[in-house]
Amino acid sequence: MKAETVIGPVTIIEKPDRPYVGIRLNTPFPGMFAVATRALKDLRAWSKANGLEEGPYFLRYYHCDMRDIMEIEAGFITGAAPLDHPQIKGGLLPGGKYASLIYRGNGLRGNQALMQWGRDTGTVFEPIDPHLSESYACRYEAYLTDYRVEPRKLLWDVELSIRVAG
Repeated sequence: MKAETVIGPVTIIEKPDRPYVGIRLNTPFPGMFAVATRALKDLRAWSKANGLEEGPYFLRYYHCDMRDIMEIEAGFITGAAPLDHPQIKGGLLPGGKYASLIYRGNGLRGNQALMQWGRDTGTVFEPIDPHLSESYACRYEAYLTDYRVEPRKLLWDVELSIRVAG
């Protein structure tokens, strides 16, 4: 059975600062999702071993030019500070105004829908570096479906959010 792609409407949401722990990675786009999946598995194992309460897991995209090296971070929301670990570090999803939608199914289509909405409405997403293409102060996909209940990623509800400039 093929999963249907469902893309919800775009909303503008004011979000607070949210602390998290994560593993930051540089990887080419081909193979990126295998690298991210390994990092998410490592985070789940570390979280379980340390008795940390999990918030939603997410992938954060700092630079996501698919023709270049992607700078991403696999993480989860938590108020707990990371222990001394060589890869897992604390971070902050910054508060502010975000354009957000929820999709299920094909992630590329969900991302294309939000980017097209930005172009159609003249919305500018806040960059890290305005001279770099596909650079974001905060762009992430939060996995709202519990992976322990539904292991098939194409059936997960995913919140895609990008911080709006201004």
